[in-house]
Amino acid sequence: MKIQTQTFRTFGKFKELTAQTAVECRFGGEVETILTSHAHAALTGADAGNGEVRYFGKAHFSIVYEDAEKHICRAEKGVEFTAIARDESVYPALTAKAVVAVENVSVRREGASVYLTALLGTDITLYGEESFDYLSGGDLIMKRETVKAVSAHLCGGAAEAEDEFTTELLGDILQHSETVSVTDVVCETGLVKAEGEINLGVLALKGEGGLTSFERLVPFRVEIPCDSASIGCGAEVKVSVVDASIHAEEEDGKCNIYARFTLSADGCVYEEVALDGAVDAFSLDCETELTYFDGSFVGIGDYRRVTERVSGKAVLSGSVNFSDTLEAVTLQRSEAELVKGDGLRAEGVASATLLVKSSEGDYRAVEIGLPFSVAVDADDAEAEVMVCGMSARQKQEGEIDAEATVKVLLKDKKTYTAHLVAGAEEGEKFVESDSAISVYIPKAGDGLWELAKRLKKSPEDVERSNPDIEFPVKEGQRVIIYRKKAI
Repeated sequence: MKIQTQTFRTFGKFKELTAQTAVECRFGGEVETILTSHAHAALTGADAGNGEVRYFGKAHFSIVYEDAEKHICRAEKGVEFTAIARDESVYPALTAKAVVAVENVSVRREGASVYLTALLGTDITLYGEESFDYLSGGDLIMKRETVKAVSAHLCGGAAEAEDEFTTELLGDILQHSETVSVTDVVCETGLVKAEGEINLGVLALKGEGGLTSFERLVPFRVEIPCDSASIGCGAEVKVSVVDASIHAEEEDGKCNIYARFTLSADGCVYEEVALDGAVDAFSLDCETELTYFDGSFVGIGDYRRVTERVSGKAVLSGSVNFSDTLEAVTLQRSEAELVKGDGLRAEGVASATLLVKSSEGDYRAVEIGLPFSVAVDADDAEAEVMVCGMSARQKQEGEIDAEATVKVLLKDKKTYTAHLVAGAEEGEKFVESDSAISVYIPKAGDGLWELAKRLKKSPEDVERSNPDIEFPVKEGQRVIIYRKKAI
């Protein structure tokens, strides 16, 4: 018994890892009271080794504080870091792609110094080559089907985004933060196009004194060359802000804000590949033991956006009262996950730092959190959430009513499964019947392939012998098998 096999080689996701590391930064003794602290991290690379992934980058820290004379000041510092995620299955031939996010920033004072510690959470995706064999020809009777597989193609690029807008007169820009949301990804021939927006949040001194905050949604577009991209391919792109430059210029009693962003984009194109293989097979002459390849391939489908305005009582980290003045809402952020229940929902918390001025003129920061639950229409998707437009007011003493706009980005997953005959081994020979004609009474609902395999005849022979039968067969029908006899 002769068989023919083909080898399919692909490149795809091997494994996903998560890791955490802490990065610390020191500020000097001029810092009396910290009002806000912020950290932003950007990776510059990730390498797979034996049993580990080493990733590295730079964390940028900024603080707004009061000095001993109650002057509001700002300070910034950058710290390079290297971290390791360990996993025994990792080997050097894999390609590692990583995305880092600041999960938490803590502050502590030791003597005359203030230390900021950023807890960085990193999602690492490992890609590698895979291959499998499948039956493509030979002496066996084969049931062929076209099976879809997916091959991944990594790509990357960079872009810049700019914006210019006017505000009331400002004294100084104290702090800024950026959150990136990709809203759409489209493949064209040799090109991946990603669009989205950057939520720029700014904390500043007012021209006449006091604090103010504002935000701006800045659109961006990234074009990434990729030879494997074509119309109809699915793709995903992750965009991060590598560097941001914000400055203000006074003109005619107004303030012109100029913002410039350097963006880095990592993409992956998922190419569908059609395989013409056998999902079942048998021999006309002998028993056959089949082996199978069973696998699944995951790609990306459509991008969809759900936007909802949410409101409610905020959870507070400290107390407020009617003698306080709510000056600014800054450093908006969110945590969310998809939860299955009565439909699928994105549930999480929208958070921000609320800067409050007391009746004595002292500033303090109160962290506020607004829980939310947004219904989404998805069966199997990944979700990313961006919070913007958060506001706070005190209707009742000691309570903060908050509002925010929640934007949920859904990336539909496309999963393909493959069940193919990978090989066959010859068993005992069949004993041929001596009769010239056999009549077989099948079960209602039997299909042509199942009958042919049971009768050890090709589907074409069964159809030729029974031209009046439609498959699947009905109750009471009979199948006739003719055998040629030598005289």
